[in-house]
Amino acid sequence: MSFSIVGSVIDLITTILTTVGLPGLLALMAVESFGLPPLPSEVILPFTGFLVAEGTFSFGGALAVALAGGLLGSFIAYAVGRWWRHRIAGLGVGQLRLDPKYLDWMDTFFARHGEVTVGAARLLPVVRSYISYPAGTARMSPARFGLYTLVGSTPFTVAFIYAGMLLRSHWDVVSADLRYFDYAIVAVAVLGAVYFALLVTDILAPGWPPRRAKPTSPANAPPMPPAGP
Repeated sequence: MSFSIVGSVIDLITTILTTVGLPGLLALMAVESFGLPPLPSEVILPFTGFLVAEGTFSFGGALAVALAGGLLGSFIAYAVGRWWRHRIAGLGVGQLRLDPKYLDWMDTFFARHGEVTVGAARLLPVVRSYISYPAGTARMSPARFGLYTLVGSTPFTVAFIYAGMLLRSHWDVVSADLRYFDYAIVAVAVLGAVYFALLVTDILAPGWPPRRAKPTSPANAPPMPPAGP
């Protein structure tokens, strides 16, 4: 018997949608927009469309609930980012500490480009689930955040629900093909763990592309303990 990460997630999503109905869709989209644990809207919404095509949900009801769930999860993530604003600068290991000056940069960026950034991010897989955190940290206006979250999420949600309606009888084939993403998930997880370990051990410097950390100069080296008597 083989175990499939993506297959297990798909089974969980389809079970919730078929047994719980629209409240399950609301909960799934809220979790997806919060980003923890990661649940792909690219599976939630097409299967929702399949259920619309089967007559289980109405298109309008499914769309409204999906958008409401996404908005709910986004505001929870926004609140976390805003609440942790003055705590994240002190968090980290080794070189992985956020310099407080980046908070000022983030404030300026979201003040100038917050609407476009949030709206565009809602159209991008993966990114759409995590843009709420920096928006909250930058203290973007909640009203503007909610408005542009809704503006960006609507075409994405409509497109994926409609795609599921078109797939309809081919859903089993599509869900089987999605299981091949297991290899990509495992590869990304392994590479991420290796990269993080190299950062923590000061072998690599933070940033992209990866580069070796500069050796500590003697002037900045920690003082040696005094010799014993």
